[in-house]
Amino acid sequence: MTDKSWRFGQEELMYVKEVLDSGLGASTYGTMNTRLEKAFSKRFGVRYGITHNSGTSTLHSCLAAAGVQPGDEVISPALTVISNAFVTLHQNAVPVFADIDPETFNMDPVDVERKITSRTKAIMPVHLYGLPCDMAPIMALAEKHDLIVIEDAAQCFLGEYHGRLAGTIGHMASFSFENTKHLSAGDGGIVITDDERLAEAVRAFACMGYSVVSAESGQVRSKAFAFQDPNFKRHTSLGWQYRMPEVAAALGMAQLERIDMYVSKRQAIWKMYAEALSDCPYIRPQLVPEGYKSACWTFAAVYDGEEAIGVSWMDFAQKFQEISGEGIYAAWSVVYLEPVMAERKFYGRGCPVEPPYYNGEINWKPGLCPVAESIQPRLMQFKCNIGTLEEARQQVDALRQTIEYFGAAVH
Repeated sequence: MTDKSWRFGQEELMYVKEVLDSGLGASTYGTMNTRLEKAFSKRFGVRYGITHNSGTSTLHSCLAAAGVQPGDEVISPALTVISNAFVTLHQNAVPVFADIDPETFNMDPVDVERKITSRTKAIMPVHLYGLPCDMAPIMALAEKHDLIVIEDAAQCFLGEYHGRLAGTIGHMASFSFENTKHLSAGDGGIVITDDERLAEAVRAFACMGYSVVSAESGQVRSKAFAFQDPNFKRHTSLGWQYRMPEVAAALGMAQLERIDMYVSKRQAIWKMYAEALSDCPYIRPQLVPEGYKSACWTFAAVYDGEEAIGVSWMDFAQKFQEISGEGIYAAWSVVYLEPVMAERKFYGRGCPVEPPYYNGEINWKPGLCPVAESIQPRLMQFKCNIGTLEEARQQVDALRQTIEYFGAAVH
């Protein structure tokens, strides 16, 4: 069992104690949240950061700030966590799925262009497994069609696209502080942007539409005098309670100070896996094109062993675990093939009855995104979220031994 204690240390305790000692532990005061927002946005070279309670609520706030309305369409990749589709549905908008590139596993800009209609409002590229999407053609499409681009950088802290940090290219970007991410606050997230109007809209949506918040600050209680006036009207727009707890922000502050270490460690572990597979013809790692730098959230690869050596995905994974591997993770199902999507289980449960603007045009059935459907069952994910390089070597050695085992069995 991997030791998890490396994730948090004395720095986290120091910041948490500071919050508790201050007596201002509520996010409505937001002192630690403000510090994290300023430090994070400075690290990424943008003007605004808005903390949230998850990397899903961040996406929801971005869609609201983008002005996504009922009947609008939002394009996201077919292969990703279901959050992108869910937040689209909660805006009563229509998720539209683009296929993926067979080498990078990221959203294919060519298919994105095919999916744009007069109802398209936003594009949500996901920097999958830490690898930035091909952003130049996506931004060109956005400019051509007057669309908002929301980068889902949940898995991509310090990934680079031709010299630019992932998350600083689109109009807004969402990061996650969930426990498996590069930085962990237990849970939480942050939106970054250079656009003051979008920052104000994100902040208001994440803070119940309070009139006293701004692009720079979510400190609702900083203007206590307003709350002492019986004529004060608090809420000027629709919003949710998406604020990040101060204690979580304290963890995020400490983690941010070590961001380079966390990312470089995963990158080193990623290279170890890649070297172990250098002579294996039936496991193909995610391609990192020239000019890209992956944040290496996980090591992802396509497994073709069933056809090449007659060994199924499950048999290979089981042997890996028997040898001493911690486990191989499968990719999520293609989003539109999840039962909740395929069977329309969301209508009447937070979303309205099926609206007339669907007009029978939405076809969430097998064959919609053939590349994603072909690759998803064959994807293998190996952990890079490991405390020490020595522990990582044990996992890499287990992978080598598994390959050798089946090589001997075949021959």
